[in-house]
Amino acid sequence: MQGNSDRCAPPLVLVADDSAAVRAVLRGGLETAGYGVIEARTGQEAIDQAGSNDVSVILLDVEMPVLDGHRTLAALKANPSTRDVPVVFLSDRGAGEDLVQALREGAHDYLRTPPEPAELVARVGAANRMKQLQDELRRRAVELEQVSRTDHLTRLPNRRHVEERLRAVLASALRHGHPAAVLVVDVDHFKSVNDQRGHAAGDQVLVQIASTLAAAVRAEDILGRWGGEEFIVVAAHTTRGAAAVLAERLRSAVETLTPVTVSVGGACTAEVGLRVVDVADANLYAAKTAGRNCVVVEGAR
Repeated sequence: MQGNSDRCAPPLVLVADDSAAVRAVLRGGLETAGYGVIEARTGQEAIDQAGSNDVSVILLDVEMPVLDGHRTLAALKANPSTRDVPVVFLSDRGAGEDLVQALREGAHDYLRTPPEPAELVARVGAANRMKQLQDELRRRAVELEQVSRTDHLTRLPNRRHVEERLRAVLASALRHGHPAAVLVVDVDHFKSVNDQRGHAAGDQVLVQIASTLAAAVRAEDILGRWGGEEFIVVAAHTTRGAAAVLAERLRSAVETLTPVTVSVGGACTAEVGLRVVDVADANLYAAKTAGRNCVVVEGAR
């Protein structure tokens, strides 16, 4: 959606009425009260204008020709980009059955035309406040969802988020027959970092490793914190050979750029199917047993 994206811009009201005189009266009252106004002469114009502008409130005439207010309202409510914009119905007949039906269909309020200036501003103001509240609640919901999926220390996706993405990648790999790989990355001797330098230093090491891994993975890879000092990479469309190359790149980057090393275990669905995480874990253990700071990416065990 385009248009009123400037947070300092006045709220934008769409006035949809086939009467130029009514539109002029409404525009004058609204602009005097500090609102921005755009106009539509038909229901289809209203739908188009609402879809291409960041509209806060829609004033909609019930009795427009061709596409009347009810059908226009239905189209607005069916479109995800406009369904939450409050609609105030306009009528010169007061609160009759038409308007009662409109309220049942999702209209926010109604206004008799020609309106008293104070009533116009009051009803549009109430609708605009509701829109602002809805937008704020939606923004907070998005923020909370993001927080619930993000590791608070490293700012990487957390285990919950990675597990959901992993299921989707594995389902796609199984359905379409393409390989996918999983790499489990574990910090070597991390307990000694905490014991010798303190947990704050240990946290800083994890943040540094997260940043190093994020710079080393491919744009399409999913990197997250798996838990403790473990990280995980989910790589779609990746063979075992390509996974081994990626794993070595991660190991080398950490060795070069951080004060610690990592071990990496990996597996590919082409060899182990849906057991890919378990086999990657087993290969991580093999890498630890082999002396750490190394990579093991093998097939079924």
